[in-house]
Amino acid sequence: MDTNILLESGTNELEILEFRAGDNLYGINVAKINEILLYQPVTPVPNAHPCIEGIFMPRDTMISVINLRKCLGLEDVYDNDGLFIITNFNSLNTAFHVDEVLGIHRVSWEEIIKPDSTISSDDSGVSTGVIKLSDRLVVILDFEKIVSDINPETSLKVSDMDSYEQRDRSQSPILIAEDSSLLQKLIVECLKKAGYTKIITNDNGQEAWDKLCELQDNGTVLNDVHCVITDIEMPLMDGHRLTKLIKDDSELKKIPVVIFSSLINDQIRRKGESVGADAQLTKPEIGKLVEAVDSLIEQYESER
Repeated sequence: MDTNILLESGTNELEILEFRAGDNLYGINVAKINEILLYQPVTPVPNAHPCIEGIFMPRDTMISVINLRKCLGLEDVYDNDGLFIITNFNSLNTAFHVDEVLGIHRVSWEEIIKPDSTISSDDSGVSTGVIKLSDRLVVILDFEKIVSDINPETSLKVSDMDSYEQRDRSQSPILIAEDSSLLQKLIVECLKKAGYTKIITNDNGQEAWDKLCELQDNGTVLNDVHCVITDIEMPLMDGHRLTKLIKDDSELKKIPVVIFSSLINDQIRRKGESVGADAQLTKPEIGKLVEAVDSLIEQYESER
């Protein structure tokens, strides 16, 4: 799919594909999409999850098809109609069966409102944000959570950290920017298993930037933050913009920044490199995240 995705780095903008499932309007970050196909017959898989329609194989690549209506608790009346949105995130190709694609909109992360706990709880919510487009509200879906609910093996594996021996990294503080409450908790849990007990959490890039500026004004930022870990997709300010602000600052640029996102592919990796990210990892790779943090913090502390 030729999305004409934003190639500029650190602009705090994204492109949203608006689509319909049932009578409701939803959105997905274009960066997650490979292509959009007309409905094709699929092969059912015995004993598969109820939301899995089956599999199909365009261009010799086998892809699972998720019935989005069923996932969202809507009436399933596709009847061999609609479209497949083919996505790639967490190094996994997945097709989502939807009713209709309505268009692509360039928006700022500042325009996306994070739903409160009455709409999206840590355990059951599948919305990462809401945006107003003209006279309608479009719900941005958490496709990573939809997939991980169907197959938990695609999510972070905290068990990967069980092999880490007890060690003390309490003198190496880390700042995190992650808008998913559940993923934030899992990342913190994994870092603590690796010995990092001094962790500053933030729900988006703007909060993280404000915290860094506060510590910088206090004259303690290089002591209080030895590494930043950031997601890319976040309301108010995304991870690329946060990374660019850090690396454009003469003092803060010394702090290593790790982008930890489900979106890492060749194009996104180039954007991360252009804004100065020190490492970029795909979200299931929690063990590799800790390895990267260990290495970058060791280098940072040796140069201070």
